[in-house]
Amino acid sequence: LLTIVDFSLPSSKKRLFVIDLQTGELLFHTYTSHGRNSGQVLPTQFSNQSNSNKSSLGFYITGDTYRGKHGESLRLLGEEEGINDNALQRGIVMHSASYVDESIIRSQGYIGRSQGCPALPTNVYKQVISTIKDGSCLFIYSPDKYYKTHSKMIRA
Repeated sequence: LLTIVDFSLPSSKKRLFVIDLQTGELLFHTYTSHGRNSGQVLPTQFSNQSNSNKSSLGFYITGDTYRGKHGESLRLLGEEEGINDNALQRGIVMHSASYVDESIIRSQGYIGRSQGCPALPTNVYKQVISTIKDGSCLFIYSPDKYYKTHSKMIRA
């Protein structure tokens, strides 16, 4: 499985894709949040620092699940040194959020923002998390110049 979060799209668009690479099937296509300090509608600023309230780009491995303040949550293990390797320490996880909803888009033009987590709509988060947990690849993308020039994985 490959999960892609495409932050080149505004939060008013479905920008999370879960793809079964063996069959080519698109398993999920839904909304996801970005960090409140990454931008309002479109995220343009990213960080690996604690308390930045910004999203982190790059490649992750999905970890295990736990029950947190947002219900079932999925740990994300950042695989890129200096770019997202503080994700676990920062508490960057996939979880549900009531602010990731089409009704919010209708009222303000964009979904709510997180503290850096790729939060999901409450109606699909359990299915997405149970599908991608325990060792699948998550790639959070943006055409960010810093990421393009500093990611060892992209440059390789």
